[in-house]
Amino acid sequence: MSTSPSSVADKRRRFHELHRSGCFVIPNPWDAGSARYLQGLGFEALATTSSGFAWTQGAPDGGMSRDAVLAHLRAMVAATDLPLNADFESGHAHDADGVAQSVRLAVETGVAGLSIEDSTSDIAKPLYDLDEAVARMRAARKAIDQAGGDTLLVGRAECFLVGRPDIDETISRLQAYANAGADCLYAPGIRSPEHIRRVVESVAPKPVNLLVGSASKLSVTDIVALGVRRISVGGALARAAWDGFIRAAKTLAEQGRFDGFADTVSHDTLDSLMKAPAGDPPARNL
Repeated sequence: MSTSPSSVADKRRRFHELHRSGCFVIPNPWDAGSARYLQGLGFEALATTSSGFAWTQGAPDGGMSRDAVLAHLRAMVAATDLPLNADFESGHAHDADGVAQSVRLAVETGVAGLSIEDSTSDIAKPLYDLDEAVARMRAARKAIDQAGGDTLLVGRAECFLVGRPDIDETISRLQAYANAGADCLYAPGIRSPEHIRRVVESVAPKPVNLLVGSASKLSVTDIVALGVRRISVGGALARAAWDGFIRAAKTLAEQGRFDGFADTVSHDTLDSLMKAPAGDPPARNL
């Protein structure tokens, strides 16, 4: 795996191309091994998951320091030949200057894209005021431009995740982030076809990322028809892995039985997956 300047530039170029037409699934690995496996399945790009990474460190989502996240991003970039989008939470800073500094550091890790949220982690005031949120997005945009401008910026409106499921407010925020320089827009928590379609139409021609973090009646084909450009799964794959681990561990602890190990992937299979050369042909753009 190469992290040379030319390799990073190529990943960023490919990532922008993916956002220009069609729709692609961008799954969320939580460590180098899961990234390597997803690359082998033919996905065209990957995205980190703040929750999935935090759980590997024995911390809750949002509980990792900026330095720890930056080290994780460097390791993930090095682990795969695919473009990597960073779940960069709220920029690891409250003020615009701090966001700009954090974004500069994130860009230096070699990520192809990064997202900035408008959530505050304050229950009493869960979202930044719109003026503040826009200033933070502009600061992120400026930091990326000063670094060369080829890192894709994703603007996230967290309304539906913080108890303010107002589609009109969500759209207003996304439009403001688009005007502030976000290349791609993202409103995690929206689920209905009506809301998805409204978001897509309201920020067009800029692309929209849709989170599908739980079982959904919508298929990839359905989502494509709604005009979504990319589909991520957040911490869902990490939760699926934890589910298997928890069930097997509880069976061992509570029943003294090893049933949880039945039908698991073999040691040799996993070893061969991790030894497999990179560069398998990518899946087609949907």
